[in-house]
Amino acid sequence: AATLAWVAVFSVAFAFVEASVVIYLRALYYPEGFAFPLKLIPAGYLRVEIAREAATIIMLATLGVIAGRRPWERFGFFLFAFGIWDIAFYTWLLGTVGWPGSLIDWDILFLIPLPWIGPVVAPLAISLLMTVCGAMTVLRSAGERRFHPGALSWALGVVGTALILYSFMADTDAGLRGAPPAPYHYGLLVAGLAAYIAGFVFACRPARPFPGSGNGNL
Repeated sequence: AATLAWVAVFSVAFAFVEASVVIYLRALYYPEGFAFPLKLIPAGYLRVEIAREAATIIMLATLGVIAGRRPWERFGFFLFAFGIWDIAFYTWLLGTVGWPGSLIDWDILFLIPLPWIGPVVAPLAISLLMTVCGAMTVLRSAGERRFHPGALSWALGVVGTALILYSFMADTDAGLRGAPPAPYHYGLLVAGLAAYIAGFVFACRPARPFPGSGNGNL
């Protein structure tokens, strides 16, 4: 639990660094206030921004590796750090520049491999789930309780990821060509989150004993 607290402290502080970069970028490219349609960034600066986003993921993943001792514990710390970081990122933006004005304000979420766009509520819902599932994975691993994703959990995770990524990247006109965004597919988000939750629950279920492996007499 103490390590989770320190990981949370790092994630909140790192979120301020991320928020400050976004504030500077928006002041340069959106002096009247951030809004869609998106403005195109020169190719050189875009490459730097993509590299910065990749570096962010590497830093959060490295934090998980340092904080954890076992593979799934490390993954849990990564999920927890990412969730706290993203929630704190929007909290810092709201506290410093008063944005977003509502949970349905549109944002550009990520750039790899295509721009991800969607309302703020979408990444916040995903990050909240990552925070809870990450903390539970860490605690279960530390307490020697079962966390073992089987084939069904993996399949549900792949389905959930595909649904959510499609909801963010399907509107290529808005993401790449400066068009106004089409209505967001909230149903895909809900279905993806449900698949993640189901997969996590299956991964945490106690292992079923083999027939005849009880304590009775042979």
